[in-house]
Amino acid sequence: MVTIDGKWTMEGLEPDNKNRIKSYKELTEFVNHIGFLPLFKNNIEGFSVEERTAAVSWWSGRKEDPWEWREIIAGEGKVAYGKLFNNKAGFVSGKWYPLFAAYRRDGYDFDSRYEDGLASRKCKKIIDVLTEYETLPSNKLKVMAGFGPGGEKGFEGAMTLLQMQTYITVRNFQRRRNRRNEEYGWPVAVYSLSEKLFGEDYVRSSYQVEAKAAKQEIIKHLLDKFPAASYEDMAKCIR
Repeated sequence: MVTIDGKWTMEGLEPDNKNRIKSYKELTEFVNHIGFLPLFKNNIEGFSVEERTAAVSWWSGRKEDPWEWREIIAGEGKVAYGKLFNNKAGFVSGKWYPLFAAYRRDGYDFDSRYEDGLASRKCKKIIDVLTEYETLPSNKLKVMAGFGPGGEKGFEGAMTLLQMQTYITVRNFQRRRNRRNEEYGWPVAVYSLSEKLFGEDYVRSSYQVEAKAAKQEIIKHLLDKFPAASYEDMAKCIR
């Protein structure tokens, strides 16, 4: 994605390209096949939803709009979606999510991380609220965790960090409602603890793998899929 004349311009495929991904089901299948995939173009050529879909379909509101596919895929609860690649959005298959948790958490569940002084009070406030609820939309979570008007600052940064560390994930999207219970505006992300989506035992099933070894396994898998990319590019993309 590049900015031209002040507008976002997607760097995807032409609509008649036979290799483009044409539906959310095809995207889900591709993510499950490849293991994980950022949403937007990055430093690894071909490693994004953007580069594998029709450029004109984005934000079109049509059935083939990849921006809307992410809502459907997150809602199905089989593939993790969130800020998972260098603080940017993408997908990780259920099969690979435990290894990402091993890499990003380094064997710590959140409480242990906090007790060891490795997590901030801001992050703990978010985790404490999500522990009490199955899911919460971001606007409500923000207020309930004390980041509303006059409260704490840094909500977005804490949310990004918790997604990167795999403690929370996007569970769905929903539009806000006014006092007349009418929907309005863009859909907002609905979050949950990752353990509530995939199950505690499963998310933590690769904890025995050290963080460094998990990272190497993820990079090795990427190098198998994208042999032209450098190790440094791989490490940068998944950090």
